[in-house]
Amino acid sequence: MFHLDPSYVGKVWPLFMWTICIVAAIGCCMGFHEFVWFMSVGYGFAVMCIGIFHLTFGLIAHTLTPATAALSALFVIYGYRLGGYILKRELTNAAYRKTLESTGSTKRMPIPVSLFMWIYSMWMYTAETSAVSYRVINRAEDNIFAWLGVIIMAAAVIGESTADKQKSAAKKINPKRFCDSGLFKIVRCPNYFSEILFWTGVTVSGIGAVQGKQWIMVLVALVLITFVMYNSAQRLELRHEKTYGLDPEYQKYSDTVPLLFPFTRQYHSMKVYRD
Repeated sequence: MFHLDPSYVGKVWPLFMWTICIVAAIGCCMGFHEFVWFMSVGYGFAVMCIGIFHLTFGLIAHTLTPATAALSALFVIYGYRLGGYILKRELTNAAYRKTLESTGSTKRMPIPVSLFMWIYSMWMYTAETSAVSYRVINRAEDNIFAWLGVIIMAAAVIGESTADKQKSAAKKINPKRFCDSGLFKIVRCPNYFSEILFWTGVTVSGIGAVQGKQWIMVLVALVLITFVMYNSAQRLELRHEKTYGLDPEYQKYSDTVPLLFPFTRQYHSMKVYRD
């Protein structure tokens, strides 16, 4: 178990976390161009930038352990893949762009609203990655929970990437049909589930490294991201009900395949009702 001088943690903790906040702010500032990018493209790139900062700081300070390096590298991989995928989809997929416009996601927001979302976003991404940041701050030694976190996070990245590829392939074959192949046979929102799994892995990696009150930020972030993903799954289900609700095949699919959590009986959100 690691032991640190409380005065060291007291001095370094606020400075390091404010620096992470600034890094996250830079990563998601593109939201001023497209408001929705605060929570999509900027989300991915902010996490990527934080991972790069962890790696750079660790190398310069000579405090980078193998597990911390792996965790930070996964932030970079996860953020680059997610941000790049969403950006490419929005710029090249006319149908998806039309969907965004129909839901008002591309609507320009007043500057005060954008500033509020920017501040909230930078805090949220700082909080989500804080378990690894605290591992760096506390100079924690590698343990089994750090490596377990690496495994869970890697599985989540693979799951999310696979789900995105499977859906894109299915839409190329039949753009007007819902996707029920691959991972979508197990759960209807495998990408959202993978998001929750990724941040669960980050939280697990903090066991034995995060200290005392530091857990507040870590756990609040996990609860918030789980809520955001569940809300996103609800909204997606409502869109699917509007588009495919009269299709008997979709009705059978949505009544037998869980919405967000695999191997559960949670088939529908409370917002969906059928006669």
